[in-house]
Amino acid sequence: MTEAEKLVAQFKQERQALGFYTVAIYMEDRAYGGPEEGGWYYDTAQLVTEPRAATLLRGFDNQKDAFDYADALNQVYMPQWNEGRPEVSSVLSEGRYYAIVNEGMPAPYYPEETPHYE
Repeated sequence: MTEAEKLVAQFKQERQALGFYTVAIYMEDRAYGGPEEGGWYYDTAQLVTEPRAATLLRGFDNQKDAFDYADALNQVYMPQWNEGRPEVSSVLSEGRYYAIVNEGMPAPYYPEETPHYE
């Protein structure tokens, strides 16, 4: 295991060991996975760090409160932020904003590893 891989593994363990939940804003989109079976795509998301998104970041001690907050953001703020943005299934998509619950600190992106066709 390389030094970088050790640091990533340590970060993952620390993030999960914290025992709390965070809600953060992500830009979700689709990425091309490969040519198998006529081509396939997978969902991706990148943590949004711009100021308006950072002000909505919250931590919670329990999962229910975190999901309630994320649902409220997705119903109130995200429709405004996504106005004029095509759905991620569209070839014109440039991504859409969503509030997502994380266990521990927000992940910078997902999936953490590119999926492989099987």
